[in-house]
Amino acid sequence: MWVVTVVAKVENNLLVHELQLGEQLGECVHSARRSDFSLMLAMLTEDVRDHSQFALPVVEDEPRDITTETLRKEFHLPDEAPLALKNDTQIQDFNQAELVQDNQLASLQLQNAINPKPLAFRDDKSHVPHQVMTNTTTHCQKKHQTGTGQLSRMAFNAKGWLDAVQTSIVKSSLVNVHSIA
Repeated sequence: MWVVTVVAKVENNLLVHELQLGEQLGECVHSARRSDFSLMLAMLTEDVRDHSQFALPVVEDEPRDITTETLRKEFHLPDEAPLALKNDTQIQDFNQAELVQDNQLASLQLQNAINPKPLAFRDDKSHVPHQVMTNTTTHCQKKHQTGTGQLSRMAFNAKGWLDAVQTSIVKSSLVNVHSIA
């Protein structure tokens, strides 16, 4: 009797996902009707990609030009701190020891908020400090000097690898058969 109700609801439509069943799956769980629950799940399509959670509505947003400057203006943020010094005359900006010595930490924070200091002296990805470089192996130092530090990726033959795995499985099962006999 209950199966006829489900079929009558879906009569002309193909039963694809659980949303077409409404609350009937939940009712089967709460009333312990295992056979009806199993039947309804069996009537759904086998392809999981067709289920409702994978068919989310597509929302088309207008493309926005989002840049750091526009976000900083929108959120009223100050200019971002430069990553490194642009020239040697900016080294004097780092001389903040006098403020620290006089215990004027609030003034130091205010100055950094108004005029952010660069975060580092150097903006060079390939620069490795001398202390770090002397702590590496001679081979590593030589690679860094010649600039051949990046390794090229090796080609991978997936079919050959799978064939080798299959061959080793076949050979291992033959070894076990002979050792038992």
